[in-house]
Amino acid sequence: MATNSDLQKRKDAAVPKGVGVLCKFFADKAKNAEVWDVEGNRYIDFAGGIGVLNNGHLNPTVQAAVEAQLQRFTHTCFSIIPYEHYVRAAERINKLAPGPSPKKTAFFSTGAEAVENAIKIARFHTGGRPGIVAFAASFHGRTNMTMALTGKVAPYKLGFGPFPSDVYHVPYPNELHGVSVQDSLDALNTLFKTAIEPTRVGVLILEIVQGEGGFNVAPKEFVQALRKICDQHGIVYVHDEVQSGFGRTGKLFATEYYDVEPDIIAMAKSMGNGYPISGIVGKASIMDSPNAGGLGGTYAGSPVGLAAVNAVLDIMEEGGILKRSCMLGDKFKARMEALKKDVPYIAQVRGLGSMVAVELMKPGTKEAAPEYTKKVQEIAMSKGLLILTCGTYYNVIRNLYPITIEDKTFEEAMSILESAMKEAM
Repeated sequence: MATNSDLQKRKDAAVPKGVGVLCKFFADKAKNAEVWDVEGNRYIDFAGGIGVLNNGHLNPTVQAAVEAQLQRFTHTCFSIIPYEHYVRAAERINKLAPGPSPKKTAFFSTGAEAVENAIKIARFHTGGRPGIVAFAASFHGRTNMTMALTGKVAPYKLGFGPFPSDVYHVPYPNELHGVSVQDSLDALNTLFKTAIEPTRVGVLILEIVQGEGGFNVAPKEFVQALRKICDQHGIVYVHDEVQSGFGRTGKLFATEYYDVEPDIIAMAKSMGNGYPISGIVGKASIMDSPNAGGLGGTYAGSPVGLAAVNAVLDIMEEGGILKRSCMLGDKFKARMEALKKDVPYIAQVRGLGSMVAVELMKPGTKEAAPEYTKKVQEIAMSKGLLILTCGTYYNVIRNLYPITIEDKTFEEAMSILESAMKEAM
């Protein structure tokens, strides 16, 4: 069997350097929250494929559903020959999505594709209004349109322009960084007075909990204010729940914490628990706007991916995974809060459910500590724990562990992280 070193040389020779890779080891097998490389080394996975594996590697319920579908057919293109998995998953999500309005759901392949189709539908529904409002520090994807929506330049937008026009960004509330809810609302009002009139804005898109931006949680009053503003001006209000959905925050959708009904929710990642699938669910009156044939795609709504979605929904409806998400998140936050006295770099511990993060700043200052954060990540990996960083200043440790992680493994991982944070000082 090839070694990590051999595979690294082959990767460097065969794969463009623009495909950035964090780890210098190569996966051989995985189970629940653990991964083993080709040399037999074990790692605890707190990355989860960037939030794709809420129910763990090789979840038996999901695997059984996928294996059964593989014995029937793998592809027909739903636009040519439809199949029940698509219809059943849509029916179930329509019932579970927040808000009283009748819903409809369409499926695609990636999170970026879901976001793009939400934009398409919103523009059609509003008669072609071109303007889109997004938020600083947001991440919505790597396609040309979703790069334009993303509120972080490096590495996602650097050198890839020009981007679509009529995309505007306003600050996202962030108390730690001195941005209040009122500051954000004032910025939006200023945008409407100085850059684009609200009657030309077709879409406002918001991550309820910012992913790449640092696991920043939108205040409830802010979300409710945005809903009112969108209603006032006839703007389609979209929640991007690609990373926050399907149990990560302790709810099927993080939106459920806010007593607000968005017009459309974009979803992907853990809805398929490792299988490429995405979707949008929204008010039927808006989702039905485009003409027949305006939505779809060759691989949109893969039958294999949708078999996984229906299995994930079975797990969600049992309810245990949602309670466990909150329980693990509370444990993690309590552990990190207690660590503050020994690790003065810890500026804030925040999050909903198991979408929790630790922001690190130089002790006694409001200055980000990206070098320290990177060192913590490297030490943790050397001890067998894979963690991800995020944030505008690369100074946030985010947690995307499988919610199904065993208690013993979770305690082991927290101890490794605690040790790495102390050792890095």
